[in-house]
Amino acid sequence: MTDQPPSAQIYLPTFVVKQKLTMMVNRYEISEADQAFNPVRLMALAEQKRMAFKEQVTFFSDAGKSRPVFGFKARAVMDLGSGYDITDEAGHQIGFFRKDFGASLLRSTFHIEGPGFSGTGQERSQLVGLLRRFTDLSFLPVHFDFVDAHGQPLFSVERKMSIGDRYNVTVPDRRVDFRVAAAVAVALDALMAR
Repeated sequence: MTDQPPSAQIYLPTFVVKQKLTMMVNRYEISEADQAFNPVRLMALAEQKRMAFKEQVTFFSDAGKSRPVFGFKARAVMDLGSGYDITDEAGHQIGFFRKDFGASLLRSTFHIEGPGFSGTGQERSQLVGLLRRFTDLSFLPVHFDFVDAHGQPLFSVERKMSIGDRYNVTVPDRRVDFRVAAAVAVALDALMAR
């Protein structure tokens, strides 16, 4: 008998999140990617309404929004520290994340939970984190590394320069469900003040 941790229900080792800006919503395309981060299969589309009172993002299987497949929603309207539940298409919770505002003063920090794991994600560079807070340099990289309680990598999100934001996501830990990593990757762009 092996002591292997359980694999996620939907596991993808690499995927790409591409943002498209419009007047009223941020649109995101999430695609499975090869090892060079070339998109090979569309997995989900999401829209985030700007200036929404209670933050909610729903991911759909296609551009026609015919089938919601997962999403995340704020637990509370005004309590920014309460966090966000990640749910599957039936509305069952499959993960959770929240920003750690105290730890985020110097470098944005998030806590994450999913089936069989929990961890913390932080901006890779404290210098870049500080520059993002005090300058208006939109080209600065936004790289996050998420690790479990033992310091082992869960997943990473790296912003690449392109028209609209593009994030390459690497998931070395097979316990991390694609939907959880995708929700957090979109949240880093949609919710984080840059």
